[in-house]
Amino acid sequence: MREFWDARAAEDAYYFVDNRLAYSAPDAEAFWRGGEELVAEVLGLLDLTVRPDDELVEIGCGIGRLTRPLAARGASVRALDVSPRMLALAREHNPRLANVDWVLGDGRTMSPIADRSTDGCFSHVVFQHLPDPAIALGYVREMGRVLRPGAWAAFQVSNAPQVHRRPPLGRRARGFLDAARGRGPRGQGHRAWRGSAVDLELLRVVAAEAGLEVERTVGAGTQFCFVRLRAQPSASA
Repeated sequence: MREFWDARAAEDAYYFVDNRLAYSAPDAEAFWRGGEELVAEVLGLLDLTVRPDDELVEIGCGIGRLTRPLAARGASVRALDVSPRMLALAREHNPRLANVDWVLGDGRTMSPIADRSTDGCFSHVVFQHLPDPAIALGYVREMGRVLRPGAWAAFQVSNAPQVHRRPPLGRRARGFLDAARGRGPRGQGHRAWRGSAVDLELLRVVAAEAGLEVERTVGAGTQFCFVRLRAQPSASA
């Protein structure tokens, strides 16, 4: 996954963070403004508030689009990403975020985040790109490790398997030609882009095993299923 996302960062980081933008011609102002709007929307959907003293972890920070509004709300953010190129761009675009640590992750765990060291975990349009749902469920287990008792996690997963199937041959061929001519994005058929769906009932089981309670879900059965977890007082590290 690291090689794939490094290549996408070099190709067009704005687009691959938010593919609603025009490829190779991003509206940077709309990109950053949309990050604030999205964080507010997700927190509202899940009925969560970031407190000024909260220490947060963002999973899959990309170039820092959502890190900015999270950092403005909380005391600190450890912004985790598997791609060194994405993190380099994040530092370049966000030089004034003094309360952010940009952390290179391994794409499967939240290492090097310490046990019970965070008040909230946040992630959006990251788990839907993971090629195996077991990796997303592994991150849920990791949330149980890093969250303090009573702390929360807010994230989005896909519950729509059809979204992740390979597109028809004709569409793939057109996409390949557009990419070869520099008129369209590369890597759209790669499993690290197509991703996978997570079964919500299995997520509940894994969360409970990790000492977490699924308190709220919004959009179950769709590509944009939002989940709020809470670490229980008796959760094991």
